[in-house]
Amino acid sequence: MTSTEVLESPTTSDTDDGDDVFHYVRKNKIVESAVTGAMVQALCGEIFPVTKDHKPGAPVCPKCKEIYDSLSG
Repeated sequence: MTSTEVLESPTTSDTDDGDDVFHYVRKNKIVESAVTGAMVQALCGEIFPVTKDHKPGAPVCPKCKEIYDSLSG
């Protein structure tokens, strides 16, 4: 079953190598996390809380981008 929900990348998290990257997360989960503090899961599988801190110009997580591109094509 394929989902057609909108995906966004408004949050960043630290990856294992210490770089801040944007992750693709389901839009409805971002709102839920912002309201309740619940953790979100990115397309790549990383789990983290939504934060307002982000570094402008940070790269998109390569795994998230690959998965997103395969879904939208």
